[in-house]
Amino acid sequence: MTHQAVLFDLDGTLLDTIEDLADSMNAALGALGFATRTVAQCKRFVGDGIVQYALRALPEGGRDDGTVERCIELMRGEYSQRWRAKTRPYEGIAELLDGLTQRGVAMSVLSNKPDDFTRLMVREMLGDWRFEAVRGVRADGVKKPDPAGAIEIARQLGIEPAAFLYVGDTNTDMKTGIAAGMHAVGCTWGFRDAEELLAHGAQVLIDRPTELLGVLEGRGSNR
Repeated sequence: MTHQAVLFDLDGTLLDTIEDLADSMNAALGALGFATRTVAQCKRFVGDGIVQYALRALPEGGRDDGTVERCIELMRGEYSQRWRAKTRPYEGIAELLDGLTQRGVAMSVLSNKPDDFTRLMVREMLGDWRFEAVRGVRADGVKKPDPAGAIEIARQLGIEPAAFLYVGDTNTDMKTGIAAGMHAVGCTWGFRDAEELLAHGAQVLIDRPTELLGVLEGRGSNR
């Protein structure tokens, strides 16, 4: 194998979270008297943390500091109740994680969700597999595309960044992987399309989770 470790994004990569995220934001928007958003719109809004999600979901005339803060508060409350209502691992993720485990590949997760919530979701939804490191946004506020979290995970595992595949579904993920010195793999089953992933540095695209096993062995190419 040409790579020793895989660093995964969470939402849109391992877990299909979009309906719970959209339902929670729409409940918050409705409580504030604003129009709701479609799932397709929410796929474009998520990926850069809850503040950006709120700013993108709110209408132009409702983005003052007080309204944004209230929207975030409401959305967090709704999501704390809804986060596992519809969320599931994507089809093929179990087979991929089994295959990586059998090959002795170190697996980790890096998310722009809050750290404690990231750990909870991985434990509850992906608890059958061992992840060497699970990291979300911590008190220091560092989030992707800042590569600091990815680099820290590589340091923690004692594996050079160049030996990692970084797997994600958004431009933010591709930027993070490239900046960290990892091999950026874009997954097309998530929240964004192939064009966005390629435009922001994806070195390989995969259409199904188990295709990553071929990438590990040096198979797979850009488009």
